[in-house]
Amino acid sequence: MTAETLGEKQRRFTLMAAKLIEHIYASGYQATFGDAYRDPRVHGPMGAKKVNSYSAANSCHKLRLAVDLQIFKDGIYLTSTEDYAFAGKYWESIGGTWGGRFNDGNHFSIEHNGYK
Repeated sequence: MTAETLGEKQRRFTLMAAKLIEHIYASGYQATFGDAYRDPRVHGPMGAKKVNSYSAANSCHKLRLAVDLQIFKDGIYLTSTEDYAFAGKYWESIGGTWGGRFNDGNHFSIEHNGYK
């Protein structure tokens, strides 16, 4: 079995993100996008961090394998990691890595070369 290429993984991630958003809405919540892709011209390439960048040096956002979502219930923005647990558990059930496991509740990614 051949390893999944980065491009294949990116396309799988996009479909997974769509399923996650559908799950959020089907559960009675709403969502908006936060960071998805973090451009290396602004944040530095994978493995590097530019001065004044809020991105980690090895962020999966730089690989198009992560998205931050803001979730709302009845128009109210939810801010605690616990508020995102229903989405995080679903995300993990379809093969993703949920940032709530490392104090970043609105972060949804898939692992690549050990990075989340």
